[in-house]
Amino acid sequence: MTKPLRDNRDFRLLWLSGLFAVLGGQMSALALPLLVLKETGSAVQAGAVGTVSVGAVLITMLPGGVMADRVERRRLMRLCDVGSLTVVTALTAAVWFGHAPMPLVLLVAAAGAVLSSVYGPAVFGLMRAVVPAGQMGTATARLQARTHTARLVGPLVGGALFGLHPALPFAAEALGLLLSTVCVALVRTRSRARTTAGAVFSRRELMAGLTFLWTIPYLRTVLLVFGLGMNFAFGALTFTALTAFSEGGRSGIGGGFVITCVSAGALAGALLAPRIGPDRHSRVLIVATCWTCVAAAGVMAWIGRPLVAGVMCALCMCLSTVASIGFLTKLLIVTPEERVGRVQSAAGFLSSMVQPFGPLAGGALLTAFGARWAFTLTGCVLAASALVVTFAPSARAEPSPHDEAEPAGPPEPGPGSTPAGARHAVPGD
Repeated sequence: MTKPLRDNRDFRLLWLSGLFAVLGGQMSALALPLLVLKETGSAVQAGAVGTVSVGAVLITMLPGGVMADRVERRRLMRLCDVGSLTVVTALTAAVWFGHAPMPLVLLVAAAGAVLSSVYGPAVFGLMRAVVPAGQMGTATARLQARTHTARLVGPLVGGALFGLHPALPFAAEALGLLLSTVCVALVRTRSRARTTAGAVFSRRELMAGLTFLWTIPYLRTVLLVFGLGMNFAFGALTFTALTAFSEGGRSGIGGGFVITCVSAGALAGALLAPRIGPDRHSRVLIVATCWTCVAAAGVMAWIGRPLVAGVMCALCMCLSTVASIGFLTKLLIVTPEERVGRVQSAAGFLSSMVQPFGPLAGGALLTAFGARWAFTLTGCVLAASALVVTFAPSARAEPSPHDEAEPAGPPEPGPGSTPAGARHAVPGD
């Protein structure tokens, strides 16, 4: 008989490790641009922090997946935590003594992004050996709830600490990373490293995750439409709402309410997911999410009230979170253990690569056509995505737990074996 997750010692340790790391990361995510703005007075240099972070993540995401499949994952997670702790401690000391040079700030931003690209896939691989397959959906939902809670609380705490002293948010992040390192060190489960002949970062290794996703029609279609198309369009939708209901920057109340509702909807979805078994209804949830987003765009086009927009965005985000948990669960079921790092990083890469352009598109539509037509045109893009996931044969053919795609080239020599009891991995961030 499988013991409940609350009695799974290693799962609790990994859950706590992620909580400390994400909470600290959210505090510094707000504090870093504020620090640059305070030091330089330049909004351009403050914005460069975010640009460096996003660019570093996209560049290193696929190599990070390769590393997670090549190195023992618990050890790799500890190295990432120690590396992050080192650079954050250096920044804390610099700020405390009165001057943080811009190169050091950018180094911290880039290092955090790079290490996260390695750490995330490693978590997937280790969690596969920690949590039994039947508890996949529940564990995924709990990790998502943890992450969304940290994202709600972290910026508020970081802003308050920054007001007391600019060094405090970074000191708090360093403490969180230290606690995260201790939690990972106490995990008993090991994930055996995969040994393969050939160059570590060869083109074949870097593309292995994308190749695997492409050879399963359901995964390919849902990631391209729901991951890319919907992420892009929903980003444009929420940015349009933020701008339109902020009265051109004269008031932040309406736009702030909409963004708060988006965060609250994501948290509500993560808390609701374990009750409805999203892995058993992933396609229905994906279709429902797409059409709800279409309806939200239509409602916001004709009812220009922040309260209505906030409620519709919260509903969309709640459904999207539940659907994403179901899809991620299914993705992990069909992924061979020796490829889980590369497949996870490939899926994250596909889902993330268009996100920075959604707000840009929303702003362009709002400037060119006004709020009503911006919402309407965004709704048309959402409707096209909804039609594909509703009627495309590939989106209706869900893979079974035993489906595995064949590699595009010759079989990989010497794959690592799956540890006893290994079943699945759980996304946390």
